[in-house]
Amino acid sequence: QVQLVESGGGSVQSGGSLRLSCAASVDTYSPLCMGWFRQAPGKEREGVAGIDADGSATYADSVKGRFTISQDNAKNTLYLQMNSLKPEDTAMYYCALAPSTYSTGGYYCHALPLHGTRYNYWGQGTQVTVSS
Repeated sequence: QVQLVESGGGSVQSGGSLRLSCAASVDTYSPLCMGWFRQAPGKEREGVAGIDADGSATYADSVKGRFTISQDNAKNTLYLQMNSLKPEDTAMYYCALAPSTYSTGGYYCHALPLHGTRYNYWGQGTQVTVSS
């Protein structure tokens, strides 16, 4: 059974930084497709950042240059370094995961990295609050 546990959320002032972590309990030797999503009250869930099977990263335009996604494959842990935080970044942040698929040429992830349809498993979320 796959479990995702996020941590690192909190309250910061505008311009501050936070580092989110997502520990994945998963039994697989294939690369993982992982991403971060967020949902603010009254708004739809949106993709923030994602990592493909080849390690390449994709970011939402709203966080480019401020957020950095990374992963420690040995620990099956995903990170999101968030700098220059803004009040509009306030949301519940969720980690998501999907196993990659092997095909000719290597491993790949289904769908686009910022689309929720790519992911099979979701964490419970960690709250990020940015005050002005």
